[in-house]
Amino acid sequence: MDARLKRTPGLYIAGFMGSGKSTVGRRLAERVGWDFIDVDAEIEQREGATISSIFEARGENDFRSIETEVLRDLVRRIERGIPAILALGGGAFVRQENFQLLENNGISLWLDCPFDSILQRLQAEGKDVRPLARDPEAFRALYESRRTGYSRADYRVDAGCEIEDAIEAILELPFWK
Repeated sequence: MDARLKRTPGLYIAGFMGSGKSTVGRRLAERVGWDFIDVDAEIEQREGATISSIFEARGENDFRSIETEVLRDLVRRIERGIPAILALGGGAFVRQENFQLLENNGISLWLDCPFDSILQRLQAEGKDVRPLARDPEAFRALYESRRTGYSRADYRVDAGCEIEDAIEAILELPFWK
């Protein structure tokens, strides 16, 4: 097993919204016997509000500050030896402060999903679920701009395939051995 996982047993799943981070993370955690935490769900619980309503009422900058504080708290928990897989929000990993925190405390994984697949998944969820997806042109530009940030992850896994295939690909990565 990678020394970083032994020291701080955290696996951080990054990727664009709709790439399958929560679904893959939850099922992967079940397979390996680790805790699973969806960071967006943790934020909603702590704030008593949805991500959309936080964005609308307080703006993206306030949301990102909340997100960073929640990540710090979760990493502290992992540092105490509680293995966990975290599904990050779509923008969490590309923020430099968050990247540095996660880079030094476990393994990061980018679920790379084609833009067209993301659009299909989000359309299945229904309109207005994702505040940053409301303007199609800006949404595509955001997708493209975040790819460079995601590419800094320790590992990249194709998330355009079936969920179980993605999980198997993750389980084959060398950091588990």
